[in-house]
Amino acid sequence: MSDSYSASYAAAGVDITAGYRAVELMKRHVARTMTSGVVGDIGGFGGLFELDTAGMERPVLVSGTDGVGTKLRLAQLMDQHDTIGIDCVAMCVNDVVCCGAKPLFFLDYIACGKNTPEKIAAIVSGVAEGCVQAGCALIGGETAEHPGMMAEDDYDLAGFTVGAVDRAKIIDKSRMAAGDVLLALPSSGVHSNGFSLVRRVFDVENADLGKPVAELGGRGLGETLLTPTRIYVKPLLALMDRVEVRGVSHITGGGFYENIPRSIPQGLSARIDKSALRVPPIFDLLAGVGRIPERDMFNTFNMGVGMSVVVPADQADKALAVLRENGEDAYVMGEIVSGEEKVVLC
Repeated sequence: MSDSYSASYAAAGVDITAGYRAVELMKRHVARTMTSGVVGDIGGFGGLFELDTAGMERPVLVSGTDGVGTKLRLAQLMDQHDTIGIDCVAMCVNDVVCCGAKPLFFLDYIACGKNTPEKIAAIVSGVAEGCVQAGCALIGGETAEHPGMMAEDDYDLAGFTVGAVDRAKIIDKSRMAAGDVLLALPSSGVHSNGFSLVRRVFDVENADLGKPVAELGGRGLGETLLTPTRIYVKPLLALMDRVEVRGVSHITGGGFYENIPRSIPQGLSARIDKSALRVPPIFDLLAGVGRIPERDMFNTFNMGVGMSVVVPADQADKALAVLRENGEDAYVMGEIVSGEEKVVLC
């Protein structure tokens, strides 16, 4: 692209040479994500991926797209951009694996006020790290400068993933029954949802985000809130290979009350033992400082549970063992019972 340059476009606020520089800087990060299905290199008009259907009688593609939301504002305030991409990947691949699908590839989209190549490369380094954690390839993306629409330091980040699953292995909630056990996979903190409320409660625009906070074990508020969303793909796929999984929910925006019901059929309810939940200190701090009612907390945040998984009672111990073998300190947080109220906290 050495001959590609437009002084007129640059004068309007779009420096295409900065885009080329950003691509060069991000190539080593993208290279970390390559898998056997990738065809070609980045930079073409489309990302190419060869679908391996070995072992699948009726392969089904599963897609997911999402963004990071206003957690991005914390990254901007702290000038720390190399982890927010993990959140972007997590929000997409954690949704796809709820269906039983293995994520295959990922694409990102960055809109920015000004393309600063080093910052864009830092963002993509996080996206690449998320892809490595999920076992999928970063095969393309787009970085768009929006001068006059966004402030120079402002940016937004979104992503898109495609996975595959054999139709016979799609998670089927119709098999769920009263007496099944509800497992919790711990979150790393707030993850990527509810940040408009978080930012208001802590007045992050004016707060000292680096100041140690006793309630957070001496960690700063900014560091705690920027902790990346956990990616559960590999542990869950390992679990699905060895245990009958009857339902999976990614606990994102809307908390328990919105997300757990999505994996539970009519006539059944999730009865959750609040005393069993391992709630990280950040949520107690949020509730206290913001005077947020318990119902609102559970209807906005993950409250320490990144994923809920339903398994038959006689396979619960095996499920916990498999998850722990794969790095997840999962635990029992409740059971499935008959009822029309989808989530009951007791």
